[in-house]
Amino acid sequence: MKKILPIILFLVATLSIQAQKKKDLITKITELEQTILELNDSISVAKRQINVSNSKAELANKEAEELRNANATLLQNLTNFSKISKQNTETVNSALSSLNEKEQQLRLISDTYAKNDSTAIAILSQSKQILGSNAKVGASNGSILVSNSLLTLFESDQSTVLSEEGKASIAKIATLITKNPDRQITIEAMNITGDFDVSYNQAIAVANELWKNNSIPAERIQIVTKDGNFKEGITVRLSPNLNAFYSLAKEKM
Repeated sequence: MKKILPIILFLVATLSIQAQKKKDLITKITELEQTILELNDSISVAKRQINVSNSKAELANKEAEELRNANATLLQNLTNFSKISKQNTETVNSALSSLNEKEQQLRLISDTYAKNDSTAIAILSQSKQILGSNAKVGASNGSILVSNSLLTLFESDQSTVLSEEGKASIAKIATLITKNPDRQITIEAMNITGDFDVSYNQAIAVANELWKNNSIPAERIQIVTKDGNFKEGITVRLSPNLNAFYSLAKEKM
């Protein structure tokens, strides 16, 4: 019995120690489980915070992207506006240049007409001095018209031979023509009979007298015959040089 008692005590002590260790282990497990729960809670909180942060980051990225797109659109609009503004400026400058050019062209035409009118007035005054106060002189569309009856110029109204009085009248007209070298000369022969051959030959006689005996260049002289209705005679027309005017206008256009 004495031998069994120590063994029993040893077993009891051993069991007691094991019980204590088991208790301690259970306590430790409980503590670990609590720690795990706390860690899980912390992880859950961290995940929620990460999700919130990710959402905020995505929102920020989206807003940044929208802002970049808006800036790009604004920059493109500014570029387009700049191009349009430049084009409009170029268009306006081109239009102003064109208007200025047209204004100069119109001024040239206007000045030419004004010059022709003032020249016609001067020639009209000059013709009275050269041809005499009784001369039949008029003005029409910038031209000076010196009219002569057939009997003043020719031996008869059907003649093509100039009279001495006619030659003297033509010499005065030649003086007026010489003093105005920029004028074109047209000899207009009118009749009431319809016999244009006679009128044409009479105009030729006047042209030859101007050319051969009064040194008026033949290239300055043109001849026209027409029906005078109830008028007949020879009219010498001093007109502006339209060919020179058209050439100048064409050059400036």
